Amino acid sequence: MSFETIRRNQLEYLRATGLPAAHGFSTRYGGVSAGPLSSLNLGFGRGDDPDNVRENWRRFGEAVGFATADLVLTHQVHGDVVRVAAGVDRGQGFAYQPAPDCDALVSNVPGIALAVFTADCTPVLLCDTENGAVAAVHAGWRGTALGIVKKAVETMQSAFGSDPGHIQAAIGPCIDRCCFETRSDVPEAMRAALGPGAEQAIDDGGDGTFHVDLKDLNLLWLRRAGVKDIETCPFCTACAPERFWSHRRVGTERGSLAAVIVCPEGRG
Repeated sequence: MSFETIRRNQLEYLRATGLPAAHGFSTRYGGVSAGPLSSLNLGFGRGDDPDNVRENWRRFGEAVGFATADLVLTHQVHGDVVRVAAGVDRGQGFAYQPAPDCDALVSNVPGIALAVFTADCTPVLLCDTENGAVAAVHAGWRGTALGIVKKAVETMQSAFGSDPGHIQAAIGPCIDRCCFETRSDVPEAMRAALGPGAEQAIDDGGDGTFHVDLKDLNLLWLRRAGVKDIETCPFCTACAPERFWSHRRVGTERGSLAAVIVCPEGRG
């Protein structure tokens, strides 16, 4: 499994080639938003015209293969709450408000489209190849320290009987080790959560700063959860702010990326 770039007219998104469900990690390209939000902003809370955001979602859905009526969005709080999305939740956060307070969604409802938002944080998509259950996870550094991806796998186990050995994972574009410079609070949180294993993802700058690899840490959590088939996107959002929304590079006047996965039809 590797990542590939898909282009539909001006719209561009990324997908993991082996993930057996319609899915996509958005870029900035192909939307109708203007100014600092140009052009594919998918966040309603960024000061954009809601009609622009809806049209951006329509275009993204048309390219990836989902209807906006099937979306379930999130109101993310940088925690570790994992919510099970049922059929009655279709449209929540998009067609009607509010989106649920959570940082991960799981479901086995055929056709439902689960979405999380990022702009440097780590998006992770999961799919059970046996029963078709899926998950979308937002893992900022706090969520990573709390092990939210592991909790998403555990929720798939408890809610749908998923075997972690049958789950495939795709870790999408986010800020990488090269650009995620922090103070000691972030590496201390990772060491407290993961023990010595966290050291592989932490570089000590020797001047009170550290560089931390969120992709590697989430990979470690997935391995500990029993997931074996994992693909990691090679792109750093902060290295390419012209292609990806990056809070670290742009600040608050920016749009939002989204990662979406659709529960396969005829399963669940």
